[in-house]
Amino acid sequence: MSTRYRQEIESCFAELIGPTGLARDQFEAVLAETGAALDGLKVGVPQGAYPFLTLACERADLAEFGDLAGRLRDTFDDILVLATGGSSQGGQALAALAESGPRLHFMDNLDVAGLDSVLGSADLVRTAFLAISKSGATAEVLAQCLVALGRVRDALGEVAIKDRFIVIAEPGDNPLRRLADRWAMACLDHHPGIGGRYSVLSSVGLLPAMIGGLDPTAVRAGAAAVLDDCLGANDVTGVAPAIGAALAVALKRHRGVSLSVLMPYDSRFAAFARWHRQLWAESLGKGGSGLTPIAALGPVDQHSQLQLYLDGPADKLITMIATDAAGTGPRIDAGLGEGNGLAYLDQRTLGDVVAAFQQATWESLTAHGRPTRVIRVATGDGATIGALFMHFMLETLFAAHLLDVNPFDQPAVEQGKVRARHLLETATPASGR
Repeated sequence: MSTRYRQEIESCFAELIGPTGLARDQFEAVLAETGAALDGLKVGVPQGAYPFLTLACERADLAEFGDLAGRLRDTFDDILVLATGGSSQGGQALAALAESGPRLHFMDNLDVAGLDSVLGSADLVRTAFLAISKSGATAEVLAQCLVALGRVRDALGEVAIKDRFIVIAEPGDNPLRRLADRWAMACLDHHPGIGGRYSVLSSVGLLPAMIGGLDPTAVRAGAAAVLDDCLGANDVTGVAPAIGAALAVALKRHRGVSLSVLMPYDSRFAAFARWHRQLWAESLGKGGSGLTPIAALGPVDQHSQLQLYLDGPADKLITMIATDAAGTGPRIDAGLGEGNGLAYLDQRTLGDVVAAFQQATWESLTAHGRPTRVIRVATGDGATIGALFMHFMLETLFAAHLLDVNPFDQPAVEQGKVRARHLLETATPASGR
């Protein structure tokens, strides 16, 4: 297993948590089924069948991203990322670990007030825009891009557009590419064989991360280590992503567990949980199958969701991402709470408090017989999150094999896009500014 994280699953078995947990032989039988998927990866990855995985081993393209990221860091104070779904979630998860550079605004949800508010407060002289759409035809992205383009033109003139807009779209003739050509915008190729939710290791995720100062080589190296462990395994018994997938599917088959909660205990991983939510839902939710993902965050969701997890229906697998928080962060000065019943906090760091709640949550879930997996990480750095990205992408592929679904399409979503396009083409535009 990658040294960047450790997966613990003992709190999912009946021998520890009682009848809501799995019997060991039930889990082992499902895990054995993932062997065919591992064999398929061993053949397909070297042949280029999974480009979103093999990106982890590439380095040559990072120089191009680096030059562009450097220019944006040096020139602008604000970067608006105009993207939605997988084209935004991975970048957000990476940017959450960045510690320098311009302010990154991910305009991932199309609404009336959001973009207007940011554009109204930004200094457009010091603002740039990164528009991302694999197909180049995502209506939400195109709409926001056109609004932003109009604001820049009106405020700074047409000549200012080409230096402030960067486009990422797949090669070929598509609306976003045509828009980029019309206004001489910089344009990067979106790999045509990589869908948005699997694109985090490409320019889609790494360019925003690099703008924020995160090392892309470390991200990919962390991911590559997990992929190498997987492909180098003799069987699935030591493959962490296969184990995770088998755990989730075995609990669904044998215990009726249909909900999968990912609950990191570090705010920097909150966006990662949202990225996973889309990956798991859109890849597996087909033909009446799938496991519903829930993004949570500790300790805050102990005050909102934990009551349900502990005392509601026993239909959830809880995955905690636990960090080594103890001893980190600001320390409470001695004596500040003296005489107020706060001695238990005396000279504790905030990390000590987080660590205590993290451990207490695991103990409570276990005591209530709730299947709980713990993924332990030492640090929240580029290599660690790269390892986690690879783990969960592989886990999704293994789960798709077990559920017998195609993890790369989203046919139901496409129906909604077609209908929205038809409505826009046939309706009369409403009056307004």
